[in-house]
Amino acid sequence: MNADALAGIRRVFDAFRGGDPRALFEVIAEDAVWIVNGTVPVAQEYSGRARIFDLFRDTRRLTDGTYLSTLRWALADDEHAVAVYRAQGRRLGRALDIDQVLLIEHARGVWKRITAIPSDPPAFEAFWA
Repeated sequence: MNADALAGIRRVFDAFRGGDPRALFEVIAEDAVWIVNGTVPVAQEYSGRARIFDLFRDTRRLTDGTYLSTLRWALADDEHAVAVYRAQGRRLGRALDIDQVLLIEHARGVWKRITAIPSDPPAFEAFWA
């Protein structure tokens, strides 16, 4: 287990819930790539921290600020991490309440490549369609 990588994961999820926003700049590399799987508009490859932050802002905007990501558990070694979190939100009369997985490639706790995988792809697709 890599305690520093796990601490970074907790910091990011705390920042999502209103904690220290510097964590996002310190943990997510400037040249990181964040991949959201699926066929809906938010499902794409976001290259660079600025584009990743656009995803975060769009997620908040498209859900009128209701989108929440609550960390459930995480594991990490010196190069890889997995974070399972509960994704919840409301949008256009639809509700999302599913687990999602982040597969994270990191270097000394700094996220380089992140792949987001919903545990219920049909529910994810229906929410974001």
